[in-house]
Amino acid sequence: FINQFFPPSKTTYLRNEITNFLQKSKETFNEAWERFKDLLRQCPHHGFSELHQLDTFYNALTPNDQDALDSAAGGNFLDKIPRKCLSIIESKSKVRYSRSRVTDVRANANAPLLPSSHSNSFNLQQIAASLEDKLDIRMNRFEKSLNERTDLKNLTTK
Repeated sequence: FINQFFPPSKTTYLRNEITNFLQKSKETFNEAWERFKDLLRQCPHHGFSELHQLDTFYNALTPNDQDALDSAAGGNFLDKIPRKCLSIIESKSKVRYSRSRVTDVRANANAPLLPSSHSNSFNLQQIAASLEDKLDIRMNRFEKSLNERTDLKNLTTK
């Protein structure tokens, strides 16, 4: 049955598309996630585990989107169980999608750039929290890098 609708050459092509997936330079997180899910739907018998799919998607993202997923996960995104990872991705995708729709509506209606003060305050709080999370991740990476250099220096001076 599968060979009738999915000849081996088509399956191989689609599996390669999934494996070699990369987020495009101007592509939003939501667009990349939707495109990745479309590839998976096109080849329902791809045979990739949920963990492999998540790993492929995460590693195909821009560093900023990887950092955002790490922030949302409270650490390394890929250390979480697949169900939690999917929940984080879907949540992030919905937030980005709703923001982009609001931006599009404003642009089309020539509306003012600033929303109501309550909404603006909420958006600023979200941005501040996101920036704080990103800063924490980068500081942890920097600290780890310094510790590794110190350890290496101690080894070479003994």
